[in-house]
Amino acid sequence: MRLPVNGAGPRVALATSRDVPDLTADDRRLAAALRRRGARAEAAVWDDAAVDWPRFDRVVIRSCWDYHLAPERFLAWVAAREADGTSLWNPPALLRGNVHKSYLERLAADGAAVVPTRWLRRGAAAALADVLAAEGWSEAVVKPAVSASAFRTFVVGRGAARQRQRDLDALLAERDVLVQPLVAEVVSGGEWSLVFLPDGFSHAVLKRPRAGDFRVQSEFGASTAAAPPPPALLRDAEAIVARLPAPWLYARVDGVESGGGLLLMELELIEPALFFGECPAAAERMARAILTRRPKPAPQGGLAPQRGLAPQRG
Repeated sequence: MRLPVNGAGPRVALATSRDVPDLTADDRRLAAALRRRGARAEAAVWDDAAVDWPRFDRVVIRSCWDYHLAPERFLAWVAAREADGTSLWNPPALLRGNVHKSYLERLAADGAAVVPTRWLRRGAAAALADVLAAEGWSEAVVKPAVSASAFRTFVVGRGAARQRQRDLDALLAERDVLVQPLVAEVVSGGEWSLVFLPDGFSHAVLKRPRAGDFRVQSEFGASTAAAPPPPALLRDAEAIVARLPAPWLYARVDGVESGGGLLLMELELIEPALFFGECPAAAERMARAILTRRPKPAPQGGLAPQRGLAPQRG
């Protein structure tokens, strides 16, 4: 199926990946909202060399869900769009700061409640059993520092740490790694995703993993439902988003309710699902923002990692 372009107004590219060349169902709702406002909206695969990006009035990163497999190539593409003057949402500075999860360190230093994290550099020799023992964690989640959709992510208990050492070694041979305690609230209460657009908080969903799992992505059987977030979570999420240097188009704050507030899991600024199916009016609001706002260079900082971490191979 080829996504219709339609309209005679601004030309908008919704950047996607080769796996979903016609966009996800969610982003097709956004494309339809853009067309209703007269825009010429179309899908474009981000690493397709045949795409003439400067011909678009706006390029909005959407389902580029393979960027973590080749992060250096993705960042080179972002730099190329910056060099050729393409209007890119979110702006390049925010994208660069959000690729590597070390941005969590900066947010924690700024006062956000972030899941405790043990950072392991690529090439390091680290014994998984020793990490869990030193931190006092009975179960932990191991994930790459550049990842999406639970890519190469696994949960391990102390009793199985030695058996999973090979998996950690394989990750460290290629990339930086995070080790975090398994957050019980994800399983017991679910993980919240709070979506923000330029005019503020838009909507939220609660994602619950299927029985016996910890992953909250739909491809692993998790459920997703629109829900009003508890006031304390919204307050904490707003404080996190307020730290972002303007301008930006969308942000998704992921976390759980813990200790009377939000415990941050991730801040998604590159290609998060925005759950327009759960909140159709949000697609209209985002379409309006795309057509009425124009990206400009964002100041450096905000999410820049506090210390240099090794680049990923991909």
